[in-house]
Amino acid sequence: MFEILLGSLIGLFGFTQTVDTKPQPQGTVNLSQPLTPNGPYRESVQLEPMSQLQFRNVIRQAYDYSCGSAALTTLLDYYLGRNLEERQVMEGLLRYGEADKIVQRRGFSLLDMKRYAAALGYKSGGFRAEFSDLDALEHPALVPIHYAGFKHFVVVRDVYNDHVFVADPALGNISFTRTRFEEIWDQNVLFVIFPSGQEPRNALALNDRDMRLVDDRTVSLLAFREFPQINKITENQVRELGTGGDVIHLRTK
Repeated sequence: MFEILLGSLIGLFGFTQTVDTKPQPQGTVNLSQPLTPNGPYRESVQLEPMSQLQFRNVIRQAYDYSCGSAALTTLLDYYLGRNLEERQVMEGLLRYGEADKIVQRRGFSLLDMKRYAAALGYKSGGFRAEFSDLDALEHPALVPIHYAGFKHFVVVRDVYNDHVFVADPALGNISFTRTRFEEIWDQNVLFVIFPSGQEPRNALALNDRDMRLVDDRTVSLLAFREFPQINKITENQVRELGTGGDVIHLRTK
């Protein structure tokens, strides 16, 4: 009886949508459009989690004190083409660096990094620099910063139009304005590792996604439009916040 009823319903209404029950690759999302004369339109797209985008080509520090080893691993892997893990770099820094001082200060120094880079066959050096030197630099550099009350190491990927793009082992791919970066740049020091042989493929080079910045006024305006009931300010007041445009497309050098 049930089979007869089910067959009648299928014959009367037909199928309006097919469902793919086959296993899909991780990150696949199926998008469906309403029915058209030719049936529903479906498309599969691959989505990458924001957490992965944020830390693309950045080694995330494993410990609160290991920003130096993570930043150095980022530079070695994604600029110089090595295939190292942070643990291996930490072991190398302890072996070739000043182990007693590393344990005492719970962190690595630029001297430790220079010695480890030499053990890997690279020439390197720490320099005092001006912002113009950083802007003119043609490859990534490791720099110390003073941020949120702590000393920290990051990799400067590049500088474009007074914006400093950074691979941060704690926060991922972020950027600072020139003014803000100059405030936190610790003693204007930068550490450079020079390639041995031909120029490597630089996976830290900026791409189109990096070239889009949303300013503070736009963020405030989007928040107002998304949740107008909990905002006591008017849209005109929101527009007065910030000083930039809606979306800034930075030009390359």
